[in-house]
Amino acid sequence: MSQSASTIAATTRNLVDVAMGRRPADLVIRNGRWVCVQSGEIIPGTDIAISGERVAYVGPDASYTIGDETRVINAADRFLVPGLLDAHMHVESGMVTVTEFVRAVAPRGTTGMFVDPHEIANVFGLKGVRLMVDEAADQPVHVWVQMPSCVPSAPGLETPGASIGPEQVAEAMSWPGIIGLGEMMNFPGVFMSDEKMHAEMAETRAAGKVIGGHYASLDLGRPFAGYVAGGPEDDHEGTRLEDAVARVRQGMKAMLRLGSAWYDVAAQAPAIVELGLDSRHFILCTDDSHSGTLVNEGHMDRVLRHAIAQGLDPVTAIQMCTLNTAEHFGVSRDVGLIAPGRYADVVLTSSLADFQAEQVIARGRLIAEQGRLLVELPAFAYPDWATNSIHLARPLTAADFRLAAPDGAQRVQANVIGVVENQAPTRHLQREVAVQNGEIVPDPAQDLAKIALVERHRGAGDVQIGLVHGFGLQGRCALATTVAHDSHHLIVVGTDDEEMALAVNTLAEVQGGQVVVREGEVIGLVELPIAGLMSDQPAEVVAAKAEQLLAGFRACGCTLNNANMQLSLLALVVIPDLRISDKGLVDVNAFDFIPLIAGAG
Repeated sequence: MSQSASTIAATTRNLVDVAMGRRPADLVIRNGRWVCVQSGEIIPGTDIAISGERVAYVGPDASYTIGDETRVINAADRFLVPGLLDAHMHVESGMVTVTEFVRAVAPRGTTGMFVDPHEIANVFGLKGVRLMVDEAADQPVHVWVQMPSCVPSAPGLETPGASIGPEQVAEAMSWPGIIGLGEMMNFPGVFMSDEKMHAEMAETRAAGKVIGGHYASLDLGRPFAGYVAGGPEDDHEGTRLEDAVARVRQGMKAMLRLGSAWYDVAAQAPAIVELGLDSRHFILCTDDSHSGTLVNEGHMDRVLRHAIAQGLDPVTAIQMCTLNTAEHFGVSRDVGLIAPGRYADVVLTSSLADFQAEQVIARGRLIAEQGRLLVELPAFAYPDWATNSIHLARPLTAADFRLAAPDGAQRVQANVIGVVENQAPTRHLQREVAVQNGEIVPDPAQDLAKIALVERHRGAGDVQIGLVHGFGLQGRCALATTVAHDSHHLIVVGTDDEEMALAVNTLAEVQGGQVVVREGEVIGLVELPIAGLMSDQPAEVVAAKAEQLLAGFRACGCTLNNANMQLSLLALVVIPDLRISDKGLVDVNAFDFIPLIAGAG
């Protein structure tokens, strides 16, 4: 939040007085090993003096700043690491609110997040974004918000619950807490010079803020050159070594992600480790973490450990989730390094390679110790309209999922969505499928299930049906979710039409979530009543329900890692190759619709 000149002057004069010994510090950390990301050093025997929310002094001896009321923490030769920053994420994907996300990750050393709430924006538009901005402002750690850019993500190919354009972007750029423009997913719109996309980026640039990127194509030729020329400044969609190299060479920041279902660090880290590219142009992020991952494995601490395991020097890896991130977003005056004048965001740990946050200081307060949060988080009440967003025309029946075959056909050649484990892209497959009694039916022997997308924003009653490969479903099963990036309609995958109807109707009753149905029984359910995306319960509770859900997936024969996150991406019509929307089956490479039956008109 912006401050007046007089407030800034009062703060700096106070910091100077502490640094000069004229006033005691509020908190002093003694005898630590300073991970000085700005110089690339680890400096032993370091003290830090903190006044209010900020650092006043860093050096060999802060004893002169200790007064009668000063709190002293003995680092005992532990490492002093800047608070970790997640450069790109969506809170909604954790299925918890901003507050509950902070509750889960702050004890693990995350003291700053750059969040893109385009999930809730696709449901509620600008008023949904405002909810997230307001909740973010009250947190004890730093939560910056990127204004969603692509709502819908692909105009003409899907119908979201709301839309956002240049006027809304211009308005949001004036809000405190908005750090820039969220990922520009409509990459064809950029390189084809779409007026709306360029107008949104222009509003962001005029406000002096960062334009987030999302180039989800393997083509590094002219389309990529055109995309970069359009203005996006970072990109997290790289999955190959050449992707990381190309982005950095073209002046972008390469964001390497390790989320619950996306493992893209290992393939791209060799750009630094083997090719010797300048690591200061690389950033670590999650994009995204499921609640179970947050509770059981971690957040940015998990990413950091993984990055170091790929051969990155520990200080380099720490730079990639602290200083590099802060400098990219223009906030290194405040965060990203331990230095005078910056917010006192410090993590104490005994090991860098096996990074575990032992004590976490954020904004000058000890907020967590040994994984336990020590501060109360503010209450935030979501309005009634935010918890009533699942609108079906009527309860569905098995007949709604019937997939008619052409007259007289015994078998058909079908276009099939192919799931790729641990990656966001899908494959465009073609499979020969049997016809029974005039219907195209699932074929467990080929790992083929039905997929349906049910319109849920306006109660229009639209149901689009296709086929999907990769879930391994056996028996009478159905999996359904209202977390369905990016337009967040209701997706259901199943082997039986009645099971699919039961799954959909169950989510309508609880106003959103994820569910597994087997043999006519609900065997796993996570209720997500806030926009059909988030629970208001703690991450531990959501994680426990999610684990029951995943157990249900396994009971249905599915062995995919974080299969519910894979399920949630099957309508993401901006990532190749093949997706489903409320308007039909989408060939993302061609940005056009194709029929289910190959060769059909």
